[in-house]
Amino acid sequence: MLSKKLKLLPIFIYCLFTSQYLHAFNLPKSFESDTLKNRTYSTSIKTNTSSDSLTTIKPLHSQAVNEILDEYHDWKGVKYRWGGDSRRGIDCSAFTRRMFKEISVHLPRTSSEQLRTGKKISKKHLKAGDLVFFKTSRRERHVGIYVGNDQFIHASTKKGVTTSSLNNSYWLRNYEASVRVT
Repeated sequence: MLSKKLKLLPIFIYCLFTSQYLHAFNLPKSFESDTLKNRTYSTSIKTNTSSDSLTTIKPLHSQAVNEILDEYHDWKGVKYRWGGDSRRGIDCSAFTRRMFKEISVHLPRTSSEQLRTGKKISKKHLKAGDLVFFKTSRRERHVGIYVGNDQFIHASTKKGVTTSSLNNSYWLRNYEASVRVT
């Protein structure tokens, strides 16, 4: 039974993020929100052909990513508050820490500490569940969780908990690094 479910997992993930198939699986309305709606998420896996080995730290299992996305939908829209760590307001590093806590992965509290956790990876090797970092000023850094298809979830200072595109000019300009923590 488990092997049958695992074979269907890539199809489920593809359908989960393709709006035309959302209703075919009777998915909850929470999956029809934000920029995750109307996106097609690729189930293909990129192989590492460069000299930097990524085999020591593997990306999150798709079940863990699904748990993070489920938790994200519970937090979507919560306003940003610097130093905040509750539904009354949350900052970016508290948000990533809470998301990873759901899958029993401990992250330090600040984005600078989170950047030093795990293994740095190149942007071209991003997989769902990796942390993405942005240098937003000389002294400030922002962090989010990559969810695939050039999208990441984060606690935005303007929009609260939301999704954004790595291809947005602001995020492209301020991209700093990516880290795989599992």
